Amino acid sequence: MLREDMGSGDVTTAFTPNRRVKARIIADAGGIVCGLEELKAVFARRRIRVKSSFRDGDRVRKGQDVMSLSGMSRDILPLERTALNLLSRMSAVATLTNQYATRLRALNSKAKIVATRKTTPLLRTFEKKAVVVGGGLPHRMGLYDMILIKDNHLMLFENDVKAAVEAAKRKRPRGMKIEVEAASAADALAAAEAGADLVMFDNMKPSEIAFAIALLKRRRLRKRLILEISGGVSYETLPKYAGLDVDWISTGKLTHSAPNVDFSMEIL
Repeated sequence: MLREDMGSGDVTTAFTPNRRVKARIIADAGGIVCGLEELKAVFARRRIRVKSSFRDGDRVRKGQDVMSLSGMSRDILPLERTALNLLSRMSAVATLTNQYATRLRALNSKAKIVATRKTTPLLRTFEKKAVVVGGGLPHRMGLYDMILIKDNHLMLFENDVKAAVEAAKRKRPRGMKIEVEAASAADALAAAEAGADLVMFDNMKPSEIAFAIALLKRRRLRKRLILEISGGVSYETLPKYAGLDVDWISTGKLTHSAPNVDFSMEIL
């Protein structure tokens, strides 16, 4: 990230006086702050001293100072935009996740709000951390840490869920979980009976999901599964799903639609 902004060097700061200065980072909007630990690491590269009374996950109000800095001006100024961008982005994801998690609790749902892989390129680690800070779960980090059999994979097995799960079980690394994207109660039952660990109800109506769960319970399969709802989930639609007996409710909106929580830097 620093290389992207710095390139061959900061040509503006290069001709400004190099003085020892103090600076502050100010919240220009309220929200859940996240990214302070990452900022400390960024500033440490230039031996900039950092102080903050906040920790990741704390709520900040508009106008509050969230961090103070001291160091040489030619060290601080080139890092300003990268640091603020990262802080704003991570705080945005944490804030939106917290809103979803808070609403689920208010709806008396046992489900956790969960992220997806719909993340900003090269920022996934930061955005997934922000989801956790906001009170959600990260789901899988990439293609390497969980098998997720989606509709396009099932097409290659002629939509035979059992065959796809059995193939995955033969090839998976020891201990790796298998999740299957289900478009119907029949898919969910087939996945559970074949030995999947997780079943994702994808773009299914709440009534269809309730029927599928009842079917799994009758077959005594529910307790050994993690059940996930995905597709069509938004802050507004959460009440439609909150009463269902699922473990996870996932949405890409946590990462691809989180409005920035703005911060600014002021040299004192």
